Amino acid sequence: METVRPTVAGVTHRFVTVGGLTMHYAEAGEGEPLILLHGWPQHWYLWRAQIPALARHYRVICPDLRGFGWTDAPRGPYDKERLAADVLELCDALGIERFRLAGHDWGGWVGFLMCLRRPERVTRFLALNITHPFGSPAGTPVRALLRFWYQAVIAAPLLGYLLLRFTPFVRRLLVAAARDRVWEREALAAYSGRLRQHARAAASVRLYRTFLLRELPAVVRGRYRQRRLTTETLLLFGTGDIAIDPALLDGYRDHADRMTVEWIDGAGHFIVEDRPELVTERAVAFFGHGLTSPGLD
Repeated sequence: METVRPTVAGVTHRFVTVGGLTMHYAEAGEGEPLILLHGWPQHWYLWRAQIPALARHYRVICPDLRGFGWTDAPRGPYDKERLAADVLELCDALGIERFRLAGHDWGGWVGFLMCLRRPERVTRFLALNITHPFGSPAGTPVRALLRFWYQAVIAAPLLGYLLLRFTPFVRRLLVAAARDRVWEREALAAYSGRLRQHARAAASVRLYRTFLLRELPAVVRGRYRQRRLTTETLLLFGTGDIAIDPALLDGYRDHADRMTVEWIDGAGHFIVEDRPELVTERAVAFFGHGLTSPGLD
C-alpha cells in the first residue's frame, strides 16, 4: 500500500544510507543545523508548521526514524538506543558535527539518549511531551503505567499488527488525543496510511514490544540513573496528555544540570499539532533567534 508523500513549500526530500539503513529526511533552510525528530505514529510531516519559521535561521533537517515515514522498516532492531545511533550516523553522513535538537514523543526519548550518549554534539535540546529516562521504581505510579494500555495493544502478538494494518485504530487514537484542534484530513491520512504497510505495521509492533519487555523494565531498574544530562534542555509538556502522566517527570532535577520544564495548560500529547504557534515561538526563542524566552518554572 502506497501513501502519497505530503508536500511543504520550500522542503527538499533526500535519502541517505547509513549502516545499511536507507533514511529519508526533509530539509529546508540554510545555516547551523537543527534536527527535528518525530514520534509515533508520525513522521517528518509533524513539523510542517515549524519548518518555515525555523528555516529562516537554520538548516532544518527532519528525519524519518527507522520504521516510519519513508525510511526503511527492517525486521529489527527497534531499541531506542539503535534509533539514536541511526540519527547520529545520519549526522555523520551529512558532515554535521554539532547541532540543535528537538524531539516529540519517541523522538524526544531518542533525543534524551543522544544527549546522554554524545553531549558534546548537541548544543541545545527541546523536548516535547515525553518523560525523561531517569525513572525510579518508587516514582512510577500505577496510574501512570495504566496510560500505556495502547502500547500493550500494539505490542500484542498479531493483534497489534492487524489493528494497524486493517482498522482505523491509528486515526482514532490521534482524534482521541486531540485537545484544542480538529485534525486535518491530510495529516491523518499521511500518518495512518504509512502504518498500514506491512513492514511499518510490523515495525511499530517491534518498537513497542521492545520497549515494554526490555527497555521499560531496565529504565525502572535504573538504567540511566547514574548518567547526567548536561545539555541545556527545555521540556514543553501539555498537561492534557492522555498517554504520559505528568508524574513521570518528577525527579529530573537530580540528574539534569540545565533542564527546565514548562507546563502548557490544556495542550494534549500531540502538542506540536495542538499548539503549533506556541511550539514555533518557543523553539525560535530557545534556539536563539528573535524572541525572549518565557518565564519558566
